[in-house]
Amino acid sequence: MLILSRKIGESIVIDGRIHVTVMRVEGEVVKLGIAAPSEVPVHRKEVYEEIQRSNQQALTKQSTPLPKLAARLPKAKAAAGA
Repeated sequence: MLILSRKIGESIVIDGRIHVTVMRVEGEVVKLGIAAPSEVPVHRKEVYEEIQRSNQQALTKQSTPLPKLAARLPKAKAAAGA
């Protein structure tokens, strides 16, 4: 893990595309501003972990198969055959 010290208003750059700026410090809480391209998802860790759990459950959950529909002829063919 890389540990950096930054002051209010200072930033770090990740991969040349993601800018993380220290916006303010309130006691033990640090407010960060994150500028990233729209295709880069940015989540708080607890939200990211919940998304991962939900995705894993969706992959492993056994669902009941959908019933098959009976084959039907189009009305024009059915009328012509009658």
